[in-house]
Amino acid sequence: MKTQNIYRTHNIGEINDSLLDSKLRLAGWVENIRDHGGVSFIDLRDHYGVVQIVIHNPETVDKLSREQCISVEGTLRLRDPDTVNPKIATGTVELVASEVNILGDILEPLPFEVPTSTEVKEELRLKYRYLDLRNPAVHNKILLRSQVVAAMRDLMRAEGFVEITTPILTASSPEGARDYLVPSRKHKGKFYALPQAPQIFKQLLMVSGFDRYFQIAPCFRDEDARADRSPGEFYQLDFEMSFATQEDVFAVAERVLYTIFERFGGGAEVTPAPFPRITYKEAMLRYGSDKPDLRNPLYIIDLSDFFNKCSFAPFKNKTVRGIRVPGGASCTKSFHEQMLAFAIEIGMQGLGYITVQEDGSYKGPIDKFIPAELKKELASLAGLNVGDLLFFIADTEDKANSYAGQIRQRLGEKLGLIEENAFRFCFITDFPMYGIDEETGKWAFTHNPFSMPQGGYEALTTKDPSEILAYQYDIVCNGVELSSGAVRNHEVATMVKAFEIAGYDEDTLKTKFPSLYNAFKYGAPPHAGMAPGVDRILMLLTREQNIREVIAFPMNKNAQDLLMGAPSEVTEQQLREVHIKIR
Repeated sequence: MKTQNIYRTHNIGEINDSLLDSKLRLAGWVENIRDHGGVSFIDLRDHYGVVQIVIHNPETVDKLSREQCISVEGTLRLRDPDTVNPKIATGTVELVASEVNILGDILEPLPFEVPTSTEVKEELRLKYRYLDLRNPAVHNKILLRSQVVAAMRDLMRAEGFVEITTPILTASSPEGARDYLVPSRKHKGKFYALPQAPQIFKQLLMVSGFDRYFQIAPCFRDEDARADRSPGEFYQLDFEMSFATQEDVFAVAERVLYTIFERFGGGAEVTPAPFPRITYKEAMLRYGSDKPDLRNPLYIIDLSDFFNKCSFAPFKNKTVRGIRVPGGASCTKSFHEQMLAFAIEIGMQGLGYITVQEDGSYKGPIDKFIPAELKKELASLAGLNVGDLLFFIADTEDKANSYAGQIRQRLGEKLGLIEENAFRFCFITDFPMYGIDEETGKWAFTHNPFSMPQGGYEALTTKDPSEILAYQYDIVCNGVELSSGAVRNHEVATMVKAFEIAGYDEDTLKTKFPSLYNAFKYGAPPHAGMAPGVDRILMLLTREQNIREVIAFPMNKNAQDLLMGAPSEVTEQQLREVHIKIR
C-alpha cells in the first residue's frame, strides 16, 4: 500500500487540466507575494515549475515571506481568461488555498533576491550558492548538465563502451599541471596525488583486456582559473579503445558529440560528420591558433617571402602574416583607431594595412613600401579585389601567429562576421612531439608524454626532435578546446626512447611510471582515446562565458570554496597524524 506524502500530493510539474476541481497539496518556496486588497497571490516554486496560489485569508499572508518553504492545500481551478500567464506551464490554472503550513521559515534577511541572483557579485552568489541555485535560470543549467551526462552515458554504452571507475587516490604523474597532494598517515613522508586525469589507469585497462572503457571522470589540477577553466576539479568524458586508430577515435567522438549538440543545442546548426581535420601547422598559419573558431570566415595568409623582396625594414627577415577583409575599404577612421589600440594592447608595435581603391591602386600606411612592380603579385597572393582591406602583422613566427590569430578574431567580432547559432567542430592533428622548454632550453613533451610518435621508434632514432610529430589530436568547437587525445605508445622500447629525448633516463621512467613500464612487457595492444570536457561542453550549450555557471558548487577564481570555507586550516593534531609541520 502506497503511503500518502504528508507534504504534497503532486509536484508542480504534474499539474494539468485533468486535475481541475481536485483537492491538491503542493510544497515549495514562496517566490513572490502580491496583495490585491482582500485577496493575495503568491507564486509557489519547486524543482519542477511555478504555480499561482490564491489566498483569501490576510492573516495567513501576513505570516509569509519570500523564500519560505511552505506546504499548501487547496482546490485547483482555471484562471480568469484575462489573468492567464503564457510564460509558465501552469499559467492557465491556480490553486485556491484552504490551508498553508510553513515548513522552513526565514530567520535572517535574504542576502539577495533569488530571481535576480545572477545580477549580484559572484563572490556573494558562491557564498550563498544554495540560494543562487534556487533561481530557475541557474537551476536549469544544472538540470541540463544532468540530462547531458545521462545522454553521454547512454551513447557510450550504445557504442559498446563499458563504464569503469578509476582511483582518486593515486601516485603523482606529470600531466601538465600541479598535483593536489594528500599526505599518508601510515606511510610517513609519502603522499598520494589526486589524478589530473585517469590517463595511466585507462591505458592499463586496455592492457587488461577491456576493449572499450569510459567514465565521467573527475580530474584535479592545481592551476589558475580562466573563463573556460575551473580551478581545482573538472569532469571529462574519458574513453579509451583497444586495437584502434586515430580515425576510429574520431568516428566515436563525432557520433557522440554531434548527437549531444544536436539534441541539447537549442536548435543551433551543428557541423555534420566527418568534422574537418586541420593539422597543427595549418591551424597556426591560417588561424593563428590551435583552437580556431571556424564560425569566423577570415583566414590568415603568409606574406613573409613577399616582403623579403621589399625595402620595408620592419618586415625584412620577419614572419609576416596578412588578413584580408572583403569590402573592408569602407571601414571608418574610428574603426582603424580601435583596431590599432587593440593591437598595442596585445603587445604589437602597430598594425599596418592597405585598402584597394576603385582604380585598383592601394591606399594606406604600407602602400609606399610596396614596389609598383610587386603590387600585382601581392594582389594575387592575398586574393585582393576592389574594396578590400588587408592588414599586416610582422614579428617572430610564434608572436606573428599569436597576434594574427587575435587580430583575426577581433575583426570577426567587430565586423559581425561570426556565424550565429552554430556549433562548428574540427579536429586539430599532427602536433609536434617535442618543443624547447623556455626555462631549461632542453627538449620537452609538448602534450601527453604517452603519445605514439608518428613513425614509431624509427622516427625517434633517425629524426631531429623538432621534426617528430605525434599521433596527438584535439577537438575544437567555436574556438574552445573540448578535448585532447592521442594514439598511445604501447611499446617499451619506444616509450624509453621517447622519454630519453625529454631528459628522462630509463631508471627514472621505471620509478615514475612503473605500472606502464612493466605492463607494456606483457602483450600490450595498440590503443587510443580522448576525453572531451563535460564542463566546457555545458558552457557551449548554455552560451555561457564563464565555466562556473554550469557547475553546481564551483570554486571562485582564486580556487576558494566560499560556501564550505575551503581551503581551511586544520588542527595541530591532524597535521601530526600525517607527519606534517607548517613552516
